[in-house]
Amino acid sequence: MACDRIHIRDLMLRCIIGFNDDERREKQDVIINIILDADLSDACSTDNVDDSVDYKIVKKKIISLVERSSYNLLERLAAEIARVCLENRRVKKVTVTVDKPGALRFARSVAVEITRTQGA
Repeated sequence: MACDRIHIRDLMLRCIIGFNDDERREKQDVIINIILDADLSDACSTDNVDDSVDYKIVKKKIISLVERSSYNLLERLAAEIARVCLENRRVKKVTVTVDKPGALRFARSVAVEITRTQGA
């Protein structure tokens, strides 16, 4: 089976994220990067989106999740994004990176990266 990848890069959204009082009041920026591992060989042959992962649908589900979320930890947000991605049966593995710009003084960003697989 081929191991092909679809990248969703720099999806910029806003959500409640963090456990400090000020973080619980105002939405903050997060930058999400996703790698979807899937066998895309059928799509390469047929040129039909039904044989691929429709990344527009995946993106819309992620936006819906993130914009209404209210998690304490980046880890939890990343895990929930991964869960949504794995709802698509064609996605065999997903790597999710969630950046929180300005989370630490003197650092451009703090990020959490997780990898999850189908059926795990």
